[in-house]
Amino acid sequence: MPLPSNFGQHLSLPVVVAPMFLISNPDLVVACCKKGIVGTFPSLNQRTTAEFEAWVIQINQSLEQFKAEGGKPAPFGVNLIVHKTNPRAMADLEICVKHKVPLVITSLGAAKEVVDAVHSYGGLVFHDVINRRHAEKAAEAGVDGIIAVCAGAGGHAGTINPFALVAEIRQFFDKTLLLSGCISSGSDVAAAITMGADLAYMGTRFINTQESPAIDPYKNMINNCGADDIIYTPAVSGVKASFMKPSLIEAGYDMEKLVNPASIDYGNKLTPDNDESKAWKTVWSAGQGVAAIHDIPSVSTLVDDMTTEFAKARSKQWK
Repeated sequence: MPLPSNFGQHLSLPVVVAPMFLISNPDLVVACCKKGIVGTFPSLNQRTTAEFEAWVIQINQSLEQFKAEGGKPAPFGVNLIVHKTNPRAMADLEICVKHKVPLVITSLGAAKEVVDAVHSYGGLVFHDVINRRHAEKAAEAGVDGIIAVCAGAGGHAGTINPFALVAEIRQFFDKTLLLSGCISSGSDVAAAITMGADLAYMGTRFINTQESPAIDPYKNMINNCGADDIIYTPAVSGVKASFMKPSLIEAGYDMEKLVNPASIDYGNKLTPDNDESKAWKTVWSAGQGVAAIHDIPSVSTLVDDMTTEFAKARSKQWK
């Protein structure tokens, strides 16, 4: 379906850059928005609600300045973990409402009260899912968009083939649909749109940009890994997620025991030295899309290249 007019008209490419734990920050978000793609970040990338609000203010001020200079930025978004173990969920939501954050991406719970709060000021809510049941719950909560996180995605990924999951969700959901999983180029974005999605949802590709705060060894590992180097395991955070095998080995994980889950506790993310934050700093997440990544460009150069690739792919016709 067409994107909401107050959203789609500001995009140079149909792309949302995913909110990445410990990676997404104001520099990366602003760089993306200035190039006409949606930049996002998790509220929990800041240790307190006050620090989270400071980031929202910083991003708003940067984009307003860009507008004053004649620029036309894409909107930005914030990811909220809507899970019973996250004691900051409602406080962070209040900040989103206060500053009228254009897009809120919810995870681990599609809550109608969150949707109503964001809709009260004209914002949009997208919810990420890994299967049909979760998508149906999100639709019932009244979300504006569903993010289909498919097999091969980085972070907390799913296991369903994108052809199957997109088709299933389209059977009952006619609003905005985003596709996530192994999208690394403009031609991949075109494929997602052709498949029936409205937007591509990209993460790993933007870890390897100059604006990303990921350390050089992390970026170099992405450059050197292939699809077979991605391990899907619940052992790090309690929820199944994709990590690069070399980083798991270097961190001392037993490859034969990675099927055993850790505990889920998003309240435990709130301190800078908690065990999970330490784990994600040393065990590096990425999707199978690493197979197509071999450089570290600026966001501007990357988006320009993707724009060319997207146009070329869309112009091709079956003969």
